Amino acid sequence: MIFIGIFLFLAIGMHFKEWTSHPIEQLMSLPSAGAYGLGPIHPLIFTGIIYAFLALIRGISRLFSK
Repeated sequence: MIFIGIFLFLAIGMHFKEWTSHPIEQLMSLPSAGAYGLGPIHPLIFTGIIYAFLALIRGISRLFSK
């Protein structure tokens, strides 16, 4: 659930105008996307990076709370 929440937050936050004006076209153009040379999997990569960063922060806070 956290991963999906981060994914939706980033997708809408980065492409708000596209999602509000023409969302189907935004989804259809994903296979030809070229964000930083990552191609169509760039949303998953960016979401994974943010998720790993939040997991690291949670792990550090758990380490110091005990």
